[in-house]
Amino acid sequence: MFARVRAFLSSIILFLLGLVLIFSLVYCIKIFLNEQNADIPIYRVDTKKKEIALTFDISYNERNIDEILDVLDKYNVKATFFVVGNWVDKNQDVVKKIYDRGHEIGNHSYSHPYFNEISEEKMKEELESTSKKIKAITGEGTTLFRPPFGEINENGVKVCESLGYKVINWDVDSMDWKNIKDIYIIDRVAQNTSPGSIILFHGEGSNVEDYLDSIVKHFSKSGYSMIKVSDLVYDKDYYIDSSGVQRKK
Repeated sequence: MFARVRAFLSSIILFLLGLVLIFSLVYCIKIFLNEQNADIPIYRVDTKKKEIALTFDISYNERNIDEILDVLDKYNVKATFFVVGNWVDKNQDVVKKIYDRGHEIGNHSYSHPYFNEISEEKMKEELESTSKKIKAITGEGTTLFRPPFGEINENGVKVCESLGYKVINWDVDSMDWKNIKDIYIIDRVAQNTSPGSIILFHGEGSNVEDYLDSIVKHFSKSGYSMIKVSDLVYDKDYYIDSSGVQRKK
């Protein structure tokens, strides 16, 4: 009698252990798939090198471009400018100037729509139209895309990737678009940046030459290299984790 009870209890214990193992395996698979989700933008790059990327979104105003370029030249820094196509239409000479001074031109759509609210065909039209305009000016197409407002879903990322783009967001927002005091912009960027960071600036902020000079000087003194996004991100053998960090496999 006792032997039968013990066998019964043992079978129950083994059954429960089997369930625990199955659930653990399923959980680990879900975590693994989530951690290697390629269908989200790149917000930061996992690297031990003290390298970061300065990026500038240009959508409706070119008033600060010369000041930005002068600061970058002063410290021999190269950056990435994400431009909107309907702005390019009116500022081809400015795009050429940015490119000729050694900076990178990225795609920021044609009309700056919310990508979560438009069709796949419209997404492709927005990307391809702007890329053609940029190539006509620089001789090079675009391989980096920044979604307007930083908003894009998994399907949108897949559409971009099908056209050969890496989708680039940011992990440090300078908040310069709010036109807050220079000191707050400087402190915000300095305190939140780490190796592999992608920093967001805009071409329309006021007094950009003041806070940008201080920020670039700070990182130069801190031993950081400020490089183009295409030089920061990995081209192959990588995955993007659930936090948007691009990591080497």
